[in-house]
Amino acid sequence: MTDPSTDGSWALYKRLLGYLRQDWRVFIVTIVAMIIASATEPLFASLMKPLIDGGFVERDPQTLIWTPLAIVGLFALRGLASFTNDYTSTWLSGRLVMRLRELMFVKLMQLPVSYFDGNSSGRVISRVTNDVTMVTDAGFSVITVVVRDGITLIGLLALLLWTDWQLTLICLIMVPVVGVGIRVVGKRLRKLSRKNQQHMGEMTQVLGETVDGQRVIKVYGGHEHETRRFMVSANGIRQNSVKQIAASSMNTAATQLIVSVALAIIIYFAGVRASHGGFSAGDFMSFLTAMIMLFTPLKRITGVSQTLQRGLAAAESVFTLLDVPGERDSGTRTLERAHGKLEFDRVTFRYPEGERDAVNGFSLDVSPGETIALVGSSGSGKTTIANLVPRFYSPTSGEIRLDGIPLDALTLHSLRSQIAMVNQDVVLFNDTVAANIAYGDSQASRERIIAAARAANAHEFIEAMPDGYDTRIGENGLKLSGGQRQRLAIARAILKDAPILILDEATSALDTQSERLVQGALEQLMLNRTTLVIAHRLSTIEKADRIIVMRDGLIVETGTHAELLAHDGVYAGLYRMQFSAAANPN
Repeated sequence: MTDPSTDGSWALYKRLLGYLRQDWRVFIVTIVAMIIASATEPLFASLMKPLIDGGFVERDPQTLIWTPLAIVGLFALRGLASFTNDYTSTWLSGRLVMRLRELMFVKLMQLPVSYFDGNSSGRVISRVTNDVTMVTDAGFSVITVVVRDGITLIGLLALLLWTDWQLTLICLIMVPVVGVGIRVVGKRLRKLSRKNQQHMGEMTQVLGETVDGQRVIKVYGGHEHETRRFMVSANGIRQNSVKQIAASSMNTAATQLIVSVALAIIIYFAGVRASHGGFSAGDFMSFLTAMIMLFTPLKRITGVSQTLQRGLAAAESVFTLLDVPGERDSGTRTLERAHGKLEFDRVTFRYPEGERDAVNGFSLDVSPGETIALVGSSGSGKTTIANLVPRFYSPTSGEIRLDGIPLDALTLHSLRSQIAMVNQDVVLFNDTVAANIAYGDSQASRERIIAAARAANAHEFIEAMPDGYDTRIGENGLKLSGGQRQRLAIARAILKDAPILILDEATSALDTQSERLVQGALEQLMLNRTTLVIAHRLSTIEKADRIIVMRDGLIVETGTHAELLAHDGVYAGLYRMQFSAAANPN
């Protein structure tokens, strides 16, 4: 997809136009309108001969009447064809952008978590918002210029050949020279366009981080640092834009110089032939008009290279995203409702860029309804285990089974319908409270939504909001406190009623009062569910059926809270450390 050659460009272009197959009737109307509009120019030039010879030289009154009327009719036809072309091409370009954006968004929903680990959100967003818009430059701006001006050029050249083929040969000398210039500059422009898209993605990334982290920026005085980051990207875009314009302008200027030299030579020889009687005044005027009219479409065609290369570079970016393989879903089996038995059989996992295994030979059997707590220092593999259960990642080796069925034998939809998650970083949507609780179940009744909110200790604060359950909560729930956001996430998990629950640091960022309310909601949520709890705050997992202590991806201790304290091992050391820190906060 990165081949800048003609074959590579044509493959991109052919694929791009393939998305217009459904609208082929409108496309044909557009092309026909282009042809009609472009045909009017050589017809206008051809009217100069009868107008000059018949109207002015021979002074024929009928010619003086019909040629002006013919010119008016010609431009009326041109205006109608141009309007039809502009309207239909704009309609088609809008459809193309919408269709590509839909495909890209659907692809984003299908991409594995690992893709987002390796690609900045700014670049991904830039592809959907900016690159896909530039694709229409390659789609329609270029088609309009190439088809419309191409037919105009062919028509005008045909008229020139008919009028005087010897003079016309001089015009053809410049064609290969112009072609070489277009090819050389085209490669340069494609390279610059790729760089421009990279800088655009980086700028979008900085903008997103600045908006999301504006409180941290204010407190830590990061204004100058973020401004520098932004300006590096913005300046890169500026420099590339200047380079693109310079390359395109140099190509256009050189082409115009070649054309002007050819035009000067033609005018000279046409004048010589007219002086010897081999050329009538009408022939000369028709030839000269066609030559002058030839200059404008030729200029547009030579200048279209920048637009084409920018559009094709954008198309490369769009198709690169569309061609990324989606999540592997080779499973064929489904579960109506799992009992909740989980088995980890010598599971090993290493991240693509990891220097060592994040999980190493992890084996564990979890009974239905059992609460398992995973503890350990950062990097011990706790969150990785939690991410392997819903198959955000697949084990490097080993196997995980649900109710005796290997996870990769289940369809992703069936597997994930058995799981609810509550994370430390709650994700909420800029919608109503009710919509966030019922996310994934738009048919949930208001009674079920309220019941879930009550079970999550959220009903009271929701009722106190301006519009109750119909209150919009802002981007990611910014209008809510941390505890309120957590309780909405718990209500969402309660409403889903999944047999397996994953709690990843669900209370670590809360104050004591909020933690008490959230912990009460979590205890309600955990009833009769197989639960994996990841926690740094050990006081929240004392009631767990089993506590699994991890270090460097390995299980080093297993037992209840009391058993592990009595064992006086790693867990007891962690517990004493936290208890001492809590008792002596200063």
